[in-house]
Amino acid sequence: MQLNEIAELALKIREKYHLLEKKHHGSEWTIQEDALAFLTDASLVGRLTMSQQGRWPSGDEDLSQLKHKLGESVWWLIVLSQRMNIDICEVVETFLKNTEDKLSNTK
Repeated sequence: MQLNEIAELALKIREKYHLLEKKHHGSEWTIQEDALAFLTDASLVGRLTMSQQGRWPSGDEDLSQLKHKLGESVWWLIVLSQRMNIDICEVVETFLKNTEDKLSNTK
């Protein structure tokens, strides 16, 4: 699946969560609430990474949880970029190109 296809699917899924938020809380989460949810998941990636690397006590499901939280973090970045009118595919492509150029010129 290409990044643009992943982004489309991610946004469709987010719309379904918006429906649940309206049902349970009367309104959709704000961009700030989405950002906080992303930071929570990103923090869990850190903890689960420590566990996967043997630097934190681990449980049996840590690798599957790590995989899930990595995917969920990417999902949140797509959602956040869309809500702030930023084309995630464009910014990732620009970042990669600029970084590659910088590193190509480093000796």
